[in-house]
Amino acid sequence: MAKIIEHGTWQLRPEDEGLHEPGPEVLWNESYYFDFAAPDGSVAGYVRLGLYPNWDRAWYWACVTGKDRPLVLIADNDAPLPKPGTTDVHTGTYDATQTIAEPFGPVKIGLDGQAAILTDPTAAYGDTSGAETTRLTFDLRWDTVSGVYPYKDIPRYEIPCTVSGTVTVGDETIAVDAPGERDHSWGERDWWKTSWLWSSGRLGDGTFFHCMQANIGFAIPWPSFAVPPGGEIEHRDGFSAETRFGGDDLPASSHLRVPGVPMTATPLAFAPVAVVSPDGRTAHFPRALCRFDAEDGRTGHGWTEWHQPPGWQDHGWSYLAEGGAE
Repeated sequence: MAKIIEHGTWQLRPEDEGLHEPGPEVLWNESYYFDFAAPDGSVAGYVRLGLYPNWDRAWYWACVTGKDRPLVLIADNDAPLPKPGTTDVHTGTYDATQTIAEPFGPVKIGLDGQAAILTDPTAAYGDTSGAETTRLTFDLRWDTVSGVYPYKDIPRYEIPCTVSGTVTVGDETIAVDAPGERDHSWGERDWWKTSWLWSSGRLGDGTFFHCMQANIGFAIPWPSFAVPPGGEIEHRDGFSAETRFGGDDLPASSHLRVPGVPMTATPLAFAPVAVVSPDGRTAHFPRALCRFDAEDGRTGHGWTEWHQPPGWQDHGWSYLAEGGAE
């Protein structure tokens, strides 16, 4: 079993890799993420499975994109819940499987379905039923690198990984040999309340990093970690970020103050989704393959997200001065 780097007020256990007993909240959610990005940014993708048992639905998202690729996307926010004790989702248009071989160890992700081809990624915020479609398949494996990072005070953990296997888009089969990350969290998740920034990637020398900041109106030492080449996870709590947004509300760049590895994240290809609350409010979730430029000259690729619930501009974002909102 991979080493767990403990540092918080709750203890991560091997059984936490499995499903948890839901709480009473309508928006109680159990979420699994899996992403990857080729070292040169040529291809990247992610899968998210979100389970809302008290809302009687699952969210299933899967995509492939890249520097010179259109977005190929499945974004189903009304998927059937998996059968009890499983995490597989089956519909009339796709079949998705998830197998965790051992706690904090390898995970296999399978997918075979019809996906929308979106040359304009922001079309994902609307009705994509009329978009051109193609077959999208994943046969991918996430292998743990250097241990497990539990968040300090909430039930959530992140695992840096290497990702291998194949992705098929239409008639094209793409061999994947890339760094990535996976995470798992559970508890109430109100996507229409708080905005946040989340980012992870790997630099060219092999250094993995991860960072997260929610906009709650005041500063705290936000979580981050780094994994030096061949080393183990190093806690580097104290992260903060500033972001410049474009006129379309898509982020243009973010300055990520990862302790010891400050860098700039520049989006190369967006893979967004929109989510609608039980009472009809809409939140936008722009997630993007990014190029990372560290201040010491290192570069790399990975994923960043900037969640935008209703009124997100007033949520205390730190904006870059040049061209950004003030």
